[in-house]
Amino acid sequence: MPGFPKAGYFFLFLNKIFNMKDLRIVFMGTPDFAVASLRTLVNHGANIVGVITAPDKPAGRGKKLQQSAVKRYALENNLNILQPTNLKAPGFIEELKSLRADLQIVVAFRMLPEIVWAIPPKGTFNLHASLLPQYRGAAPINWAIINGERETGVTTFFLDKEIDTGSIIDFEKTSIGPEETAGELHDRLMEIGSKLVLKTVQNIADGKVKALPQKNEEAKHAPKLNKENTRINWNKKGRSIFNLIRGLSPYPVAYTMFLSPEKEFKLKIYKSSFEASNDNEHENGSIKTDQKTFLKIKCETGWIFLKEIQLESKKRMSIENFLRGFPIKEHHSVK
Repeated sequence: MPGFPKAGYFFLFLNKIFNMKDLRIVFMGTPDFAVASLRTLVNHGANIVGVITAPDKPAGRGKKLQQSAVKRYALENNLNILQPTNLKAPGFIEELKSLRADLQIVVAFRMLPEIVWAIPPKGTFNLHASLLPQYRGAAPINWAIINGERETGVTTFFLDKEIDTGSIIDFEKTSIGPEETAGELHDRLMEIGSKLVLKTVQNIADGKVKALPQKNEEAKHAPKLNKENTRINWNKKGRSIFNLIRGLSPYPVAYTMFLSPEKEFKLKIYKSSFEASNDNEHENGSIKTDQKTFLKIKCETGWIFLKEIQLESKKRMSIENFLRGFPIKEHHSVK
């Protein structure tokens, strides 16, 4: 019968969805990056029996309690929410066990103790924003760009005792644009990752997963970003500085100290471009500008042109707007 294959595929599809819906899933996450995965699961009929997210925190001038992005989404969709302050607290553990989860999913959440990730019979898997074992750690998106990588991706893996070291379930690759910022890559990986989470859940439900151990000898690390590793060293090569700037934009932002005889200002740089040059007449960190349309800073292999910046206590602005209100003198420089 000509229509039989189509009908057969249709019933296979229904069976796959049924299997996924049959899984009791606890989802753990906090920021927008996690919302995309939770939304995709909900839209495809996943049985989310609990959502674990961070406690509300005071923020802003009024110190009003702010809900996480995941909590806001969960409230809008009438999902069961837990907000533990202590992941090892007996009360929380009992409440978590009472949900009788078959599977737990972690996307942009805290490090879990074994007493939590070992609960469900089908395990706990995490979505990580790199191609593991590359860029294990807190800032994989940033460091991939900072180090000039041309390719990255997302990985799902089962949690284990050591952070980001568990067996890999699946991954999806993507190229990094030559001028792409961390913020732009974050948003792309958020969507790519949400589809990979759904695929991973479907494969776990169908019993099709064959997780493979990571090759530790290939590991690269993505440590936390801090005041030291986000400051620009103008003695470095221009391409390296350009990558640092885009790899830290729009957060936490690469910075330098802007010097005048009277004061030092912190200068954040959101966007830039690099022009190679053999100029040996100017010291690294010296400034050149036409006072109207451009400001460039000397580095080891050329000049970094500033495009979007934020001077201490000022708003983020284009370099043209900055130059209108802040005339640059010969004695100005950066370090």
